[in-house]
Amino acid sequence: MPPLELDGLTKYYGDVRGVEDLSFAVDSGEVFGFLGPNGAGKTTAIRTLMGFQSPTAGTARVLGADITDADALRRARANVGFLSSEPSFDDRVTGRRILEYHAGLRGDVRSDELLDLFDPPLDRNVGEYSRGNRQMLAIVIAFMHDPDLVIMDEPTTGLDPLKQEQFHRFVRDERDRGTTFFFSSHVLSEVRKVCDRVGIIRDGRLAALEDVEALLERSGKTVRVHAATALAPEDVTLADAHGVEVTETAAEADDGASTVSFTYTGAYEPLLEWLGGFDLLDLTIEEAPLEAVFMRFYDEGQGKGTATRRPTEAADDRGAEHAADDREPERERDGERGERPRESTDV
Repeated sequence: MPPLELDGLTKYYGDVRGVEDLSFAVDSGEVFGFLGPNGAGKTTAIRTLMGFQSPTAGTARVLGADITDADALRRARANVGFLSSEPSFDDRVTGRRILEYHAGLRGDVRSDELLDLFDPPLDRNVGEYSRGNRQMLAIVIAFMHDPDLVIMDEPTTGLDPLKQEQFHRFVRDERDRGTTFFFSSHVLSEVRKVCDRVGIIRDGRLAALEDVEALLERSGKTVRVHAATALAPEDVTLADAHGVEVTETAAEADDGASTVSFTYTGAYEPLLEWLGGFDLLDLTIEEAPLEAVFMRFYDEGQGKGTATRRPTEAADDRGAEHAADDREPERERDGERGERPRESTDV
């Protein structure tokens, strides 16, 4: 059984779609990236998987536990690491006391090792922490009990570039140990560095699901042509050319030259035949950046409004037990957020 499996997972906030009909599985020992811009539904999916809110329809299984079975999910979460995009701690206590609290809840077999890599100032009150130190404390908490599955929401938020790279190496090492990862991100270079497979989410729905390398291969190449003649976008007659841009420097204008660039997703023969019609001064063909791949899934349908309304028939089937979730779409309930609840932090 896969460590994480989604089966038609759907969550609406009133009439507004959070996520709809998400169905896929994350294999054991896999690093799965959940990719999308802010507002696409990544955090909604993660909060639902963690049991912080109930699904409107469908379900998911976390380490074999159905997320609609609260008792089974609670037991499974003892072996799940969770890293929030905005860790929330009691600012009045030290990082060390917070670590001790979580060690009492789930155990601690790795904190010494983790603190060698991620080193928040444990003897200072968390209220004095920088954003990066809060994130490092949250990383230690997420991994200190050596979980089999780690669910992370924008895990490198607030980390400086050196710590980000260290975290990427750590994730790769943990994957080699057999740990399974599911994490959301909009940092495309991060996804490429650590992920085996990605799911791209758009407007709450799954737009693509495939290996990172396969996605890049299917996405084509970036072609940049420096020609001795002036070119216009309409001169690029290739059916599989996307995002055509023509630039012309002052020197090129004097010489009648120009530069055209585009993403090409077709076979090489038509491209070479087209290039043969020009006097080329320079030619560059390289792998398309992941940003270009990602944006191809967002070229259509963007800018048409951010609130996607729920179908009437789905609204009719919705149970009253989800009403409380609709009133609080942005914040986990106390005691379910993976960090210490405020009312239990007196020391």
